[in-house]
Amino acid sequence: MDSNSQSNHQDSRHRAPLFQAMVDHQARNPVSLHVPGHKSGQGLLSEGADYLQQVMSVDFTEITGLDDLHHAEGVILEAEQLAADCFGAEETHFLIGGSTVGNLAMISAVCERNDILLVQRNVHKSVLHGLMLAGARAVFIAPAIDSETGIAASVRIEDVRQALEQYPEAKGLFLTNPNYYGIGTELTPFAELMHAHGKVLLVDEAHGAHYGFHPQVPASALSQGADAVVQSTHKMLTAMTMGAMLHLQGPLIDRGAIRWLLGMLQSSSPSYPIMASLDLARKRMHTEGQAWMAAGIAVVTEFRSLLDGISRFHYFPKEFPAVQPTDVSEEGRETSDPFKVALYDATNRLTPTELKERLEEQGVYIEMTDARHVLLVFTPATSRAEMLRVADALNNICLDAPKQKKELQAPISNILKLPYYTRISSPVAFDLRERSGAKQGEEAVRKVSIQDAVGMKSADMVIPYPPGVPYLYPGEIITESIVQALEQLAASGIKFQGTEFGQTHKLKIYT
Repeated sequence: MDSNSQSNHQDSRHRAPLFQAMVDHQARNPVSLHVPGHKSGQGLLSEGADYLQQVMSVDFTEITGLDDLHHAEGVILEAEQLAADCFGAEETHFLIGGSTVGNLAMISAVCERNDILLVQRNVHKSVLHGLMLAGARAVFIAPAIDSETGIAASVRIEDVRQALEQYPEAKGLFLTNPNYYGIGTELTPFAELMHAHGKVLLVDEAHGAHYGFHPQVPASALSQGADAVVQSTHKMLTAMTMGAMLHLQGPLIDRGAIRWLLGMLQSSSPSYPIMASLDLARKRMHTEGQAWMAAGIAVVTEFRSLLDGISRFHYFPKEFPAVQPTDVSEEGRETSDPFKVALYDATNRLTPTELKERLEEQGVYIEMTDARHVLLVFTPATSRAEMLRVADALNNICLDAPKQKKELQAPISNILKLPYYTRISSPVAFDLRERSGAKQGEEAVRKVSIQDAVGMKSADMVIPYPPGVPYLYPGEIITESIVQALEQLAASGIKFQGTEFGQTHKLKIYT
C-alpha cells in the first residue's frame, strides 16, 4: 500500500458513513411522507419525549441517500466494508436481529435437510433453531468441564477428530467461543483440522466482539481461521441491543446463500438507529480500540485486586493472560476474557439468587446466576466509579451480619459436574416439521411429573435462561441425573424457557 492509499485508509476509519448520512438528512428538516408513523418522533407522548425523541429523529427507512440493508450499494455497504476491515473479515453483514439471525443464516447456508453438522453441546438455543430450519442432524460433542468451577470449557480437539472419522459426511463444525463466562479455546487447531477435510468452521463469537483488540484478550476467531463468525456487537461493545455482525472469509462458505438467507430472515424494515450504532461501534474500535480496551482492563483489574481483599467472595478467572494451559486438548490452550467475573459466597451463607438480590438492594444488577455463581459482565465502557460501587456493595454484604443465615448451607454443586452426556452423540434429528406444536398432536405428546419422565423421550427444549443454553433437547432421553439437575436449578431460582417446567414441575414427553 503506497503512502497516499495508506493515508486514505486511515482517514476512512474515522468515518461513520451511515450515521453521518442519517444526521445530514435530519439536518435538512425534511417532510416525512413515508414510514415510520411516529414522523421523526412527533407522534410521541410527552412522557416519552425526553427518552426517545432524539433517537426517533433519525429513525428512518430506505429513502434516497440512506441505502437499503437488503441491497446495500451506498452508505450501508461502505459501513459494512469498514466493519470488515476493522474486524478482519473479507465480507461483513450488519444484523438487526442479534447473533440469533447470524446463527440461523450460517447453519442454513451450510446444511440441507438430513445433513450432519458437528456441534458443541452447550450452544445457544438459536443454534438448535437453525438446525430445525435446515432440517439438519447434529452430532453433539460434549465440552470439557473445568475441574475447579464445574463450568463447561470448549470441546476437545481429539473428540472432533474422532467425530470426523465416525461421520466423514459432516458438513462442518459449529463452536461457541467464548462461552457466557468468557471461557474458550484457541481455535487455530480446529480450523486447520476442518480445512484439511474441506469442511467449514462456524463460530458463535457473540461474547467476543472485542477479541483481538488488545494483547490481554484472546485472538479473534477470524484471525484463527474460522470461515463464518457471528458477533453480538451489543454485548461487549457499544451497539444498541440487537445490533450484531456476521463476518465471512475464505472460499468454503457460500456467500450468495448467506445474502439470500439474511434477506429472508431479517426484517424488511431494518432499524436505522441499530445500524447506525453498529457503524459507530466499529468506528470506536477502528480508531481507538486498543486504548479504550486498555482503560477497561485497568478498571476490571483493580476490581479483582479489591476482591482479593474480601475473603468471603471467591471468583474466577483469577488471572487472564490471553491464553493459558488447559486439559481441553494437548493441541489447544484455554482462553479467558478479563471482562467476565464469576463469583460466589465461599461461606455458602448466600445462594447465588440471594446474593443477586442483596446486590440489587444496593442498585447493582448482575448479568445472571447459575447454581453456584453470579456473573458480572464488565466492558470497556464500565466506569471506575461504577466498579467501586460494586466493590462497596460486596463489602456491605460482608458487614451486614444480621441478614446472614446463622447456619451454613451445603454448597450447591454446578450442574455441569454431573455425568449426563456422552462425549460424542449419535446424530440427533432437528426437523421443524416434526418438532412444531402443530405436528405433535394431542396423542403424541403428554405432560408428566419430572420424576415420571425418567427414561422417556423429551418433547420439550428446556432452556435455563440466562444464559439460554438448552439443557435438554427434544428427542433426548431424560435420565435421572438430568432430573436431579433440573430440580436443583429450579430450587436455586433459575428461570426456564421453552418449557412449562419452571411453573408446573412437569415435562412434555413423546409417547
